[in-house]
Amino acid sequence: MPVFRPAGPLVVALGTRRVDVTNRALVMGVLNRTKDSFYEPAATYDLDAFFARAEQLVAEGADILDVGGVKAGPGDEVSEEEELDRVVPVLRELAARFDVPLSVDTWRASVAKASFAVGARIGNDISGFADPAYLEVAASANATVVATHIRLRPRVADPTPHYDDVTASVSEFLLERRRWALAAGLTDEQIILDAGLDLGKTAAQSLQLLRDSEKLAALGSPLLLSASNKTFLGVTLNLEIGERATASIAATALGITLGCRIVRVHDVAATVRVRDALERLASVE
Repeated sequence: MPVFRPAGPLVVALGTRRVDVTNRALVMGVLNRTKDSFYEPAATYDLDAFFARAEQLVAEGADILDVGGVKAGPGDEVSEEEELDRVVPVLRELAARFDVPLSVDTWRASVAKASFAVGARIGNDISGFADPAYLEVAASANATVVATHIRLRPRVADPTPHYDDVTASVSEFLLERRRWALAAGLTDEQIILDAGLDLGKTAAQSLQLLRDSEKLAALGSPLLLSASNKTFLGVTLNLEIGERATASIAATALGITLGCRIVRVHDVAATVRVRDALERLASVE
């Protein structure tokens, strides 16, 4: 299978850093300060467990740490105050401990603003900028954003989503969100796109989007893939949530080959090895 080659240089801004991702994917390690993550081993609400996992991910080679305080799917209500309490103090501490770019996984502009103030450099918003203040907050903080496709909104079940053409619909949505971000004052290097696998998609639709990563990467912005342990892998391959490690690595490898340049994962060590092997194999003359 040929390796995707972007039409030109592809750079992502991570605070004051500008990282060339033309031919190299970045590994984003998941750090959930939650009690009810869909993937239970990632639910590190306890502070000792949280910082131990952070240290592990950094040691394993994570390029970015992504911190979230509220899971995407339905669950117990988490107030704005509670989300702030969950993520802002740990982001401040992570910024002090590690020289690794930090991302905040939130759809609330207020949480993003507070997170940027203590060191986060990316706002990972799975709502597609539903909060009208989100992009203004990011631009003011000179932060990068992730524009993610979702059909409805976070925390709302969407069991029977329909698209005439899922890839075309997602592409149109992401291009629109990119226009919003540019209009708010962000630069091309501060905009990352994410197809939002499992977010308002059936397993078949998510699989189609993974297979069409090359089309999404061709939109011209760094493409983020979040496939790790997702439901679509379980449905497609008949795997329970604790059985999806190998499938997650395979999906990530396929995504990198097809142009994904940031991969959000639970297993950083294995992903780094696969990423590096793919890069080496693709460069061998």
